[in-house]
Amino acid sequence: MWIANDWKDYEVIDTSGGEKLERWGDYILLRPDPQVIWDTPKKNKNWRKLNAHYHRSNRGGGEWEFFDLPKTWQISYKNLTFGLQPFKFKHTGLFPEQAVNWDWFGDKIRHAGRRVKVLNLFAYTGGATLAAAEAGASVTHVDASKGMVTWAKENAELSGLSDRPIRWLVDDCVKFVEREIRRGNHYDGIIMDPPSYGRGPKGEIWKIEEKIFPFIELCTRILSDQPLFFLVNSYTTGLQPAVLKYMLETALVSKVGGHVEAEEIGLPVSSNGLVLPCGASGRWTI
Repeated sequence: MWIANDWKDYEVIDTSGGEKLERWGDYILLRPDPQVIWDTPKKNKNWRKLNAHYHRSNRGGGEWEFFDLPKTWQISYKNLTFGLQPFKFKHTGLFPEQAVNWDWFGDKIRHAGRRVKVLNLFAYTGGATLAAAEAGASVTHVDASKGMVTWAKENAELSGLSDRPIRWLVDDCVKFVEREIRRGNHYDGIIMDPPSYGRGPKGEIWKIEEKIFPFIELCTRILSDQPLFFLVNSYTTGLQPAVLKYMLETALVSKVGGHVEAEEIGLPVSSNGLVLPCGASGRWTI
């Protein structure tokens, strides 16, 4: 498992009864987590000192209960700073486990010895975009949600990266890649974090089980002559590390060589030394 264990402003404090107890900077949040199927004693004092609690509904979805939490606040990871806020579907605007991937491709960018062009697809609030830009890459950031792209720009400003070569695009990711093929544009690194299900800006439907492999194959057509890396993240139960590995091997290794690794990614639990699984990642590199 690849573990994001370099955080200072974030920690998973404890887990029990389908929920994870987290510290986001100065604030304690309690949120549901489908991986937490155990029920252990809630001895940590922070179980009783919550700033907010997201309650899952039996009918689907849920809602926040706030005790003492600002509408927005900030946390940092190394040289990056992110603005957070609680919004629907329990999220805060950041997936801390992805820091283990930011470090991985950031190191590759820094040691490439050349300017690296990176494409970040389904780019959300820009964690990977900022990590790549801070490492020295020029980045194209693509997401179908205008609100998420605006949030990502704000994170770039908070991180002191507003002047970096970043293109911010509100677009359907598949259609964007198809246009890039026609335009003859290429990238040294590709990052994708596709949702299980989603809609593009014009109602385009995305179902990951049907779309992910053809899309990976499509993206291989915009890799440069000197590709550096290809990263695919998955939070979908059926897309285990072995599945990600096989897809990347099939789409990439036979065409351009290189090798693939895939693992679960996780976050350490500070109260007991366990690691909470948080999805999976597949990494191709030359």
